[in-house]
Amino acid sequence: MTDVIMPRLSDSMEEGTILKWLKSTGEEVRVGEPLAEIETDKATMTYEADAAGFLQQVAGEGDTLAIGAVIARLVDSAETAAAPAAAGGAPAANGAAAPVAEPAATQTAAAPQPAPAAVALAAAPAQPAPAAADAPPPGGGRVKASPVARRIARELGVELAALRGSGPDGRIVKADVVAAHEHAPPGAAAPAAAPAESGADGAKGGVSVVELNRTQQLIARRMASAKATIPEFQVTVDVDAEAAFELREQLRGQAEPLPSINDFVIKACALALRAHPRVNGAYVDGHFELYGRVNIGMAVASEGSLVVPTVFDADTRSLIEIASSTRELAGKVRDGTVTPPELAGGTFTVSNLGMFGVSRFTAVINPPQAAILAVGSAAPRAIVAEDGGVSARRVMELTLSADHRIVYGADAADFLSTVRKRLERPAGLLL
Repeated sequence: MTDVIMPRLSDSMEEGTILKWLKSTGEEVRVGEPLAEIETDKATMTYEADAAGFLQQVAGEGDTLAIGAVIARLVDSAETAAAPAAAGGAPAANGAAAPVAEPAATQTAAAPQPAPAAVALAAAPAQPAPAAADAPPPGGGRVKASPVARRIARELGVELAALRGSGPDGRIVKADVVAAHEHAPPGAAAPAAAPAESGADGAKGGVSVVELNRTQQLIARRMASAKATIPEFQVTVDVDAEAAFELREQLRGQAEPLPSINDFVIKACALALRAHPRVNGAYVDGHFELYGRVNIGMAVASEGSLVVPTVFDADTRSLIEIASSTRELAGKVRDGTVTPPELAGGTFTVSNLGMFGVSRFTAVINPPQAAILAVGSAAPRAIVAEDGGVSARRVMELTLSADHRIVYGADAADFLSTVRKRLERPAGLLL
């Protein structure tokens, strides 16, 4: 028998949610075959089996478990796999109990089924209902429950805080909620209607509570940490982008894919970062980290969240190669196929809201990076030339947010000056 544990699929991953089993209990599994879809803090990944055998599921779809927790077992026969499995909340490597972290938002496949152990518990006649908890969670913490259990509890009007879970480390699972509802006395709380539709009185009207998915939780934690711990400041410059637009038109029909103005910005930043190593670094635990590679993250809006895939070695790649990479990465973000390695390793970030008509904004630093560049829209302005002539030229604003612990005011201004020169004389970006 081989334990299948929750794998570490990204550097920042602490727990994962099983979105969908791709093999059923009792089904034969070969090495390398897709086993399950697992949602991490950065992306949804397909986990492939690293051993062979017959699958015995331990955790159900929608369950969130810590890294190292047993999610399934591979046994030697289909008959053994069909037997009820014990809950697997402990890492197989050392036998020590693994804490089950607070679950993420409900994001499950249709009609999720509980783990075999949960089914057995729900069917046990000796237990009329899960025992009520003796006290609320220590320190008023959030009740430990699977995403499926939370959704079912909302639908049935069951109070999670009043239950004692039968899952690993006392975690409430779907079977606990169903049993509590079935054995509730007549006249007990009826299924709660959605707050937004209840017409509840109050100054704010009906209130809908939306649980965050794992990516949104990560964004919230990282942005709160950035604003609380990084002494940031901003520097803004105007860039005459007319020459960049003209060069882009000259490349039309000759370059595939056609680089966007954002690709021009990424390339200009990459070359400037090579000349300003501290902007391409980080302040970490009282020392500077200066990185040997220039890997630029680009902020991409996806449904309900913001994801930052990485263009690696942007300083050594051609403008056309950068354009190809950014389109591929943006497509993967939007269709949900981007992988954790493609979201890691960034040393600097570019965030562009110009396509939404935003002229200027301030971006929040993506820790532990030293800086992030906010790119506004390119809008026509009246520009006075040296000879006194006036012409309309497209100008965009670039705002650099920098960590003052490693990048000082003069450093930020010098970096932005370099980026501006590169963009105003864009032919050099093709070299």
